[in-house]
Amino acid sequence: MPRAKFQTLTEQMFYILLCLKNECCGMDIMDRIPAMTAGRVNVGSGTLYNLLEQFQQEGMIRETRVEGRRRSYILTAKGAETLETEYQRIRWQMNDFERIMRKEEGK
Repeated sequence: MPRAKFQTLTEQMFYILLCLKNECCGMDIMDRIPAMTAGRVNVGSGTLYNLLEQFQQEGMIRETRVEGRRRSYILTAKGAETLETEYQRIRWQMNDFERIMRKEEGK
């Protein structure tokens, strides 16, 4: 059985959606992600615009403005729910790591 689309998010997906808590365009996103991750995560333009289109088709973001080629987007309720679900999944992983690794270390 194929995995459901966006069941889990890549780091790039997570940060794109996180940026869209506030309205912004693709260029803003490409600038904000490295800034918020201290350069650890970058998103190329091809990946970004492909994901924006997919997120929009899934109803996770919506287009808010079009000014020439510049399009702005914002997170929808479905996108916020997806982001929250991913955040909880990451926290569970972190808790499992702490429980298992720290127990083995005797801490």
